[in-house]
Formats: sequence, structure tokens, C-alpha cells
Amino acid sequence: MKRKLGLLLIIPLIAIALLSTTSSAGWDPRDKEATPSTGKSGNRAVDTAIARLKAKGPGLGIFFREAYGYAVFPNVGKAGMFIGGAYGEGEVYRKGSFIGTSSLTQLSIGLQLGGQTYTEIIFFKDKHALNKFINGNFELGAQASAIAVTAGISADVDYNDGVAVFTLPKQGLMYEAAVAGQKFSFEPAK
Repeated sequence: MKRKLGLLLIIPLIAIALLSTTSSAGWDPRDKEATPSTGKSGNRAVDTAIARLKAKGPGLGIFFREAYGYAVFPNVGKAGMFIGGAYGEGEVYRKGSFIGTSSLTQLSIGLQLGGQTYTEIIFFKDKHALNKFINGNFELGAQASAIAVTAGISADVDYNDGVAVFTLPKQGLMYEAAVAGQKFSFEPAK
């Protein structure tokens, strides 16, 4: 009985942590009035995330130049205590041009504790991989792993099933760093 009560208390705490983390992010991926574009997306949060990713991981330049497309999630909030979840909103690009918005959700069960916010970017190697994402048939499963962006990203990092996933921690601390179980929605630009 105590275990069930504990779980019932934990789930609302996780929800509150996720909502407060993502709502304090202070941006809406559909809000193009943030500031004039600096030659990138026109969305200040996405532009800032891309600049941070490139500064922390100079090896990402080849992915930005050669990937068929990419999805940028500037602020993903993640929290967990045995049961965890993550949520973030972002934008999707084909050959550098904005094509729509996306949301990322994740539910996980297992050894995990804490909360964090991070930036995530998914590069799509080719048209097939991007189409799989925008058609709603995309999920990062158990075989997926994210590469933490550091100044020493190796030039030999490659795609796995047509995608390469990179994360850059922003704040917080969490024991668990898997991206498995992430699901995505896509809404085309109007």
C-alpha cells in the first residue's frame, strides 16, 4: 500500500517538474516575432541552441552542412524518480529551410533520479529518414543513443538507421541519459 501511495505522489511531482521546466523556457516554436533572424531560423531559441551546439561541438559542422534535414529542440525538460518523463518543442528543417514544428515526449520506467533541461538535435541523413519523421513513423527505440556534445566530438561519429542524435545539457542533474522511448509529432508549416 505504501508503494502505491508513493507512486501516486511521485507522478504529480514529475508532472509539476516537467511543466515548470518547460513553461519557464519562455518560447513558443511558432512565435516568429522573437527577433529578426540572424541568418538562421528566425526563432531566437532555435538560433541560440544551434549557436551553442556549434560552439560546444565544432565537429557538428559537417552534420549541419551535409544532413538532408534536422530537428532542433532547444529546451527539453526531463524529470524522474523511477518513473520519468520528458517534453520539448522544436522546429524541423529540410536542407536548412524551416518546414514545420515538432514536439518530443518520453516516458521511462527504471533506474533514474533527478531533473534536467537540455537541448537535443536530430540529424536526418537522407530524404527517407526525414520523411519517416514527418510522416509520424518515427520513434527513438532501445537501440538509439544520444551523443553528448563536448568540445571533443569525434569526426568519425556516424548515423544509426539514418539519424544522429546529439544532446547538450543546460541545467540540472539526472542519473540517466537515455533517449530511448522518445516519440515525436510533426506539424507542417502553414
